[in-house]
Amino acid sequence: MHIPDGYLSPQTCAIMGAVMVPVLGTAAAKLKKTLKDKQVPLLAIGAAFSFTIMMYNIPIPDGTTAHAVGASLLAIILGPWAATVGVSIALIIQAFFFGDGGILALGANTFNMAFVIPFVSYYIYKLIAGNSEISSNRRFIGSIIAGYMGINMGALCAAIELGVQPLLFHTPNGTPLYSPYSLIQTVPAMLFAHVTLAGPLEAAVTGFSVKYLQKSNHAMLQIYPPKKLTTENLELVGLKKKYWYALIALIIFAPLGLLAHGTAYSEWSGDELKSRLGFIPTGMTKLGDKWKALLPDYSIPGFNSTFLKSSLGYVFCAIVALAFILLLTSIFSFFRRRKNTDKLD
Repeated sequence: MHIPDGYLSPQTCAIMGAVMVPVLGTAAAKLKKTLKDKQVPLLAIGAAFSFTIMMYNIPIPDGTTAHAVGASLLAIILGPWAATVGVSIALIIQAFFFGDGGILALGANTFNMAFVIPFVSYYIYKLIAGNSEISSNRRFIGSIIAGYMGINMGALCAAIELGVQPLLFHTPNGTPLYSPYSLIQTVPAMLFAHVTLAGPLEAAVTGFSVKYLQKSNHAMLQIYPPKKLTTENLELVGLKKKYWYALIALIIFAPLGLLAHGTAYSEWSGDELKSRLGFIPTGMTKLGDKWKALLPDYSIPGFNSTFLKSSLGYVFCAIVALAFILLLTSIFSFFRRRKNTDKLD
């Protein structure tokens, strides 16, 4: 679902970017008002969880791969606005450091994965769960359906963005300038991968995480929407250690994602596309290699000759991302505390 540069026209990228600027601005403003200082580490864990879970590629029968996003779970726990920020942080790091998703296409990728998935998931969850007890099966069932529907709606949006490219942007003789696949190809292909495998995976991750929290930590399911009596008395400090340990385990086992061979649909390089079509669209040639990632494809250049080396590089990249996420959230937390101190003075 990470659209690379060159698959979308500059016009499409500009429109999607223009849509996401006010969305992210609103999300940041919402967090300043609703996110408590002691909950900022949870945002860091959520962003890191989303980043890491996307490294777990699963094989699709058509020879491509797909992955969960983790946005649904983050939306249910911290709310859709926090999920938008957390997943956006993960996507930005993926694009700039690892070349996973394009820089120009960030607007589209954040729209699909950091906006559509969290909001669709959250409101489906709320529709089903309603005001039921925290331990109610309605919440468990609602989280499963929310995760499944959320990621499929995100995939559908990506399919539409890709599928309209040859219709809108082509040479006089009809040759596509950017994504060469039409809607009748992109929609079935993207939905096949997500309806059959990525969707159930997102649903399972979301549902069983909610089930675990129902048994072990009700407070985590009462953070959003904020309620004064619950959010001010959440005993999360000691419990956060468990989630850090779980995240570390997720990072250690991330190389399992390397076992899935193949490239995700419409994330092929120019050479891969040429082998499929016999040509590389002109726009893709111009835009596809503008940005050189520091650690392309989650690997250390020259250190991926064996599976062991590739695995170590994969884990190292996840650690780099975690460090950067912690830095960003620490800066956010610092300025929050400073602002609160200034108000008291």
